[in-house]
Amino acid sequence: MIIDTLICGRWVIPVEPAVEALDHYAVAVDSGRIVELLPIEDARTKYQARELHELTTHAVMPGLVNAHTHAAMSLFRGLADDLPLMEWLNHHIWPAEQKWASPEFVADGSALAAVEMIRGGTTCFGDMYFFPDQTAEVAAASGLRAVIGLIMIDFPTPWARDADEYLAKGIEVHDRFRHHPLIRTAFAPHSAYIVSERSLTHINTLAEELDIPIHMHLHEAASEIEQSLEQHGKRPMQRLAELGMLSERLIAVHMTQLEAAEIELAARHRINVVHCPESNLKLANGFCPVRELMQAGINVALGTDGAASNNDLDMVSEMRTAALLAKAVARDPAAVPAAQAIAMATLQGARALGMEDVIGSLAPRKEADIIAIDLGDPETQPVYDPVSQIVYAANRNLVTDVWVAGRPLMLDRELLTIDVESVLARAVNWAHRIRE
Repeated sequence: MIIDTLICGRWVIPVEPAVEALDHYAVAVDSGRIVELLPIEDARTKYQARELHELTTHAVMPGLVNAHTHAAMSLFRGLADDLPLMEWLNHHIWPAEQKWASPEFVADGSALAAVEMIRGGTTCFGDMYFFPDQTAEVAAASGLRAVIGLIMIDFPTPWARDADEYLAKGIEVHDRFRHHPLIRTAFAPHSAYIVSERSLTHINTLAEELDIPIHMHLHEAASEIEQSLEQHGKRPMQRLAELGMLSERLIAVHMTQLEAAEIELAARHRINVVHCPESNLKLANGFCPVRELMQAGINVALGTDGAASNNDLDMVSEMRTAALLAKAVARDPAAVPAAQAIAMATLQGARALGMEDVIGSLAPRKEADIIAIDLGDPETQPVYDPVSQIVYAANRNLVTDVWVAGRPLMLDRELLTIDVESVLARAVNWAHRIRE
């Protein structure tokens, strides 16, 4: 049987039905989809591939899903470090955005992020930022898959003047990309503390009508809880519950400030949580109770947040940090095992974005979003368990090959869809302008 691509790995980690390493396995790909996983010897007999990739020291696995980021903010990387969240936002980031955010800024920042994400094995990302059409265009041109947030903030920005304009422009972006094979959309109210209940109610209605997710920061820091109690006499989750917004459509980002009753509430409504461990640590926002959430049956994905608060988009690092941090918080070395961390960065991320039927695992008929990680270097030898080695010893520089829908975006560390020199030149130019 003639197929487009046969990827032969030292190990294949399918994630589904289990996060386990299949020894000397191959992935058969045709017309952008996975056909079959099978032993290499059987694959050579059964298939004749137009492209054959022999990855003799590599683990082949699903592409990583960065379920929450602000891609364009890569141009603010390192702009304001070592500050509390509200000081960082109010006195540094929001003023910088008011001055610099523009279609050109977002396009160039998103391109820089796309380079970083592809090189680090991320094949799909959930974004939230101004000029979302620009980020969508960059993602599509680079071959990345994205769920583009239709941003909503109840104050004027370079993107929109008021709530009605945010919604109108957001719906235009949704309509423009609604049939694109790589781009989906989600409503993205920034948070309950800067989006009114009127706007949240409207968004909730539209999300149900259009059948798209709602992606927002929630219970990110203690200051958010204090402000909500002072202004409304209620915690943010209670407000959202009363507005009817708690459902499996909701992608709740951060969730570091949770009481036991709120975990039960989240489980009852089957909301999705995106854990951003490194950003939360850097801003000292608290600890997401990952073990308790998953024990309650809640889907927990991983995100990097933006490079302005992380300061990278490194999902391999997030897996390791998530696993280690969960152990320390729960005082249990098995709180998040390596296999669970990989699931959080792949299938659980896809589930949070409403895409588990399309990506997140190497299963027949799913889109062929695949990466290869070389475990042959001295730093990752010897390999007793490839799953543990990826989480606890590997780094993003060991990602060598990336495919999305069967299309190669990077082979042997060479990017194929982006002019890296041009992207870097534009990033340096922005740094000069912003510094001045």
